[in-house]
Amino acid sequence: MSDSTQATLDAFRETGAYLSGHFRLTSGLHSPEYLQCAKVLQYPAHAQRFGLQIRQALSHLQIDAVCAPAMGGLIIGHEVARAFNVRFIFTERDGEGRMTLRRGFAITPGERVVIVEDVITTGGSTREVVELLNAAGATVVAAASIIDRSGGRADVGVPRVALGTLEVIAYEPASCPLCAQGVPLVKPGSRPTA
Repeated sequence: MSDSTQATLDAFRETGAYLSGHFRLTSGLHSPEYLQCAKVLQYPAHAQRFGLQIRQALSHLQIDAVCAPAMGGLIIGHEVARAFNVRFIFTERDGEGRMTLRRGFAITPGERVVIVEDVITTGGSTREVVELLNAAGATVVAAASIIDRSGGRADVGVPRVALGTLEVIAYEPASCPLCAQGVPLVKPGSRPTA
């Protein structure tokens, strides 16, 4: 485990944000581990430090804005935008579950944008934001997250960095041994259960 991953996970553990049990992830997969970013990001010092570390990892880029999918990316996205001293916008899901820009947020064609998330497992939400912003005329130059649960395998269509990369066990619901054992399933994330 890299020093960066260890330091990041230490912050999760000391704030009670590294959970064990039986969890339904936003991706629909089940896992015995869950990283509840809201619990670590409730402490401004951790949020600020993570934002500065992501800024450092992307220091080679010139960007105009940071965009994050709501809810999970809001705090860390804002901290990364603060570290870059650029504007921050976010996407939300509409009534049909599609990612969209609302609240008067708009993209100027050619704007160079970084997408920031709290945790990436499959990269699905980040990919949706990349596609939305590209369709609006942005140039999405990179994506970043505090944690990469995919072990580095998630493909979001642009270069990507993470402060911590983990190889976390995740199961399809039909083959989940925790379900077979009758361990109660918890959905701790921000998106409602389908």
